[in-house]
Amino acid sequence: MATAFFFYFSGIIVLTSMLVVVLRNPVYSALSLLIMFFHVAGLYVTLHAEFVAAVQIIVYAGAILVLYLFVVMLLNVKQEERYHAQLPIAALLGVTILTEVVLLMIQGHVASGAPETAIAAASRSDQPLGNTEQIGDVLYTTYVFPFEVASLILLVAMIGAILLAKRDLFGDVQR
Repeated sequence: MATAFFFYFSGIIVLTSMLVVVLRNPVYSALSLLIMFFHVAGLYVTLHAEFVAAVQIIVYAGAILVLYLFVVMLLNVKQEERYHAQLPIAALLGVTILTEVVLLMIQGHVASGAPETAIAAASRSDQPLGNTEQIGDVLYTTYVFPFEVASLILLVAMIGAILLAKRDLFGDVQR
């Protein structure tokens, strides 16, 4: 049953990710990206990583996609003309990736038993913490310094974006 869910989610992810690239209308492309984000979250749920699935929906489907749509609407992007010179390169890369996937499936290197072994290892441990508690524990004990540095970098980037967007408000000096 888990294999059927995996093939459903992965099939929809592949289809919608191709639609993101192929569709000419940027809004339709963004909607395809939204569908892909939700199906990636579905894959995380099948792997018993509910926290990562929730973060996937909140961060990517919520914040990143809204930012993408905001930029598309702000720039007033029209339907873009496609360059036919890119078609052979894209076809070659697509066939190469498809060949690699088929060869990996034939050789049996697809890790089908990985989620079951991770669940079995987690159930044998003496701590009954869920994955959200484990992530929080590691994030705020072992990786507290990199977490705080990342928040400072994001703060500086936000202040820089505000300064660039409101340059005339702060007195743009022309020389």
